[in-house]
Amino acid sequence: MPTPPFVLRLREHVGHALLPLVGVTAVVVAPDGRILLHRRADDGRWCTPGGLVEPGEQPAATLVRELEEETGLRVHPEALVSAVMEEPYTYPNGDLVQILDLTFRCRPVSGEARVNDDESLEVRWFAYADLPPMPGRIMRRIDHALSGTVGWFDLRDGPWREP
Repeated sequence: MPTPPFVLRLREHVGHALLPLVGVTAVVVAPDGRILLHRRADDGRWCTPGGLVEPGEQPAATLVRELEEETGLRVHPEALVSAVMEEPYTYPNGDLVQILDLTFRCRPVSGEARVNDDESLEVRWFAYADLPPMPGRIMRRIDHALSGTVGWFDLRDGPWREP
């Protein structure tokens, strides 16, 4: 995946230091219940599509843009399913990021799902029972979207304490 220009500009100032970013993930559910996945070109793994929110961009608009760029599919975000701060991740070049992921349940509106850029090797619809192996965090996003959960968040590690 190419690094967005705004991240490259920030890296000129912060080097490899931890960079907090906002990302969006789409769990696109077809009318027949199948789920859209893409197989990433950088590591060959299947996952839900998404991307980073650009400065000044609304997260739902990012989602629509990213899905069309990556899959050729136009989607309608129906609900914000979860908001979770991911674990910090270090890229092979040493860049450290931590992404606040906003996951949306979406429905397809128009277009045919296909590989539409160089970030994906494949784009395909899967029945839930046929989903390929994926990391637990991605499966949790899918499960929250399919369960009808809206606005799930995690309080385990935050400073908030129940009264």
